[in-house]
Amino acid sequence: MLETATDVVLSEAPASHAPPVRDSSRARLPVLAFVVDDQTETALRGGLLDAVEDFEIKRGTIRHAIKHLARQPTPRTLIVDISGVENPIYELDNLAHVCMPDVVVLVIGEYNDLGLYRHLIREVGVAEYVHKPLTRDRVARLFLPQIAGIASESTVPRGGGAIAVSGARGGVGATTVAVNLALQLSAVTRGHVALLDLHLQQGTTALMLGVNPVGGLRIALEQPERADALFLDRVCVDINDRLRLVAAQESFDATPSPTPEGIRCVLDLLRRRFNYVIIDMPAPGTLAAMQALRAARHLLVVMSPDVANIRDTDRLRNWATGLGNPQISIVLNRAGMPGGLKLPMIEQGLGCKPTIQIPDLGRQLGRAANLGRPALGECAAFGRAMASLALEVSGTAVDRTSHGGGWSRLRRAFRG
Repeated sequence: MLETATDVVLSEAPASHAPPVRDSSRARLPVLAFVVDDQTETALRGGLLDAVEDFEIKRGTIRHAIKHLARQPTPRTLIVDISGVENPIYELDNLAHVCMPDVVVLVIGEYNDLGLYRHLIREVGVAEYVHKPLTRDRVARLFLPQIAGIASESTVPRGGGAIAVSGARGGVGATTVAVNLALQLSAVTRGHVALLDLHLQQGTTALMLGVNPVGGLRIALEQPERADALFLDRVCVDINDRLRLVAAQESFDATPSPTPEGIRCVLDLLRRRFNYVIIDMPAPGTLAAMQALRAARHLLVVMSPDVANIRDTDRLRNWATGLGNPQISIVLNRAGMPGGLKLPMIEQGLGCKPTIQIPDLGRQLGRAANLGRPALGECAAFGRAMASLALEVSGTAVDRTSHGGGWSRLRRAFRG
């Protein structure tokens, strides 16, 4: 919140700096942002749209923000982009001279480095720093609590992020998306990923991965007091060195009855061990689905291009919003399928554009499922869609390149 930074730097301010604008008769904008690229603006706008009543996004770096705020009232929250700025620490110092001291400053940059993060938070006094690529999910998780003035402790328990995947209707490919998203995340982020299949009788995640589930999940969901620290070792099936499957294959004469406490307990155990927990969701409206949604930080609604899916996607979206789900993304599967609705009609029906589109790949995906092989390795077009989806939920691109000399210049700025 720049109080600390302001206290430090005001005594050294050169005479040429204009004083902060303090005309209380001019209303302060709740959120003002300066960003330099389309992707960042889209993510920021999407993350703020339903949560902030009034915000403004302008194009430019932190330097443009400084020039603007030398003449205009300080917003309550300021978001600045330091990408491509030669000496961002110097510019943040300049920013402190033209802002009122109670402003909440959030910074977006191009470097993913813990040292930079700690310096900006502890030494400079910014409230939060997020590296690119920015996603709507990260805006919701990291920026919105600061904007709302909420303490850093989230209402969601600490641990890995839970991502729920639900079909708007049956047969739209939600399990295919969940399985391959889990594989993509484990490969791209190099984090540990758990795939939790809550379809206890007719789940197909194990079939798609070519493995057999083991017993124990139903007991843990029905009797959470029996789910101890050894639970994961008993029920997890190793898919690769970073992906584990937790699934069941209960008989049809069984009557599984997961409890909300059981769902919560299993998810808590998984989130303590794994960086990401992908939940293949049961039908909306069940107790299991409701508890899973409450625990998830991101819901992916998978739909196909027809009228019934548009209707049920909207219903599912409204239901999840009512449960307090912070981020919802719509995945349009089988886009361009023969007889399906065209994209403009889908957008009109949903009131928005689908977040991710997967082309009609029914033959390739069906063959991969029947062979028990991941579709990622069978179809390049599907792999590209999964890469985009993984980026949406994690903020980690497929090909992360080294920043080399640019980061060296930033380190020199710290020393200078």
